[in-house]
Formats: sequence, structure tokens, C-alpha cells
Amino acid sequence: MVPMRTGNEPITARSPLRLRCGLAVAGLVFCGAGAALFALTDHPGWAAAFAALALVTIVDLIVVVRHIRQGAHYQPGRDVPPYEPVRDRRPPGPPP
Repeated sequence: MVPMRTGNEPITARSPLRLRCGLAVAGLVFCGAGAALFALTDHPGWAAAFAALALVTIVDLIVVVRHIRQGAHYQPGRDVPPYEPVRDRRPPGPPP
């Protein structure tokens, strides 16, 4: 089933990128501290796991910052009407 556009999404839509950026920074701090702590306490396996998670978090931060810097993408204005709902041309009844 295809969701129908009601016509107000571009006006009320909010991007979660700043929240995702904040969570990634918090995760990076946590993973970096965990990797350092485990490395200092001579647990190389756990230190490597936390370091790997820190690398994943760094990649996520790069992607998020890139998307934030790209800015808003095209959104139709108020003069663009909502999409027409999808009309089902099949007769009613049980699905085949």
C-alpha cells in the first residue's frame, strides 16, 4: 500500500539530522573513553571492539555533517496540490 501525501508534509517536516549528530558525538565520546579505559586495563579485545564502534561513529558523523551542509532539498510550494490518491482498479474481493 502506497501512503498518500496529504499536502502539508513539506511545511511540517522536521529533519532528525541534528539529533543524530548529537547522539553520534555522545557515542563517539563513550566509545573513545571505553576503548581507552579497556586499553589501559589490559583488555585488548574489548578495546578493539570499542575502537571499531568509534570508527563506525566517525563515519556516521561524516555522513550526517555532509547532509546538514547540503541544506534543504527541493520541496514543492503551497501552489503544488497534493498527490492524487492511488485508485485501485481491481474488483473488490479476496486477494489473488
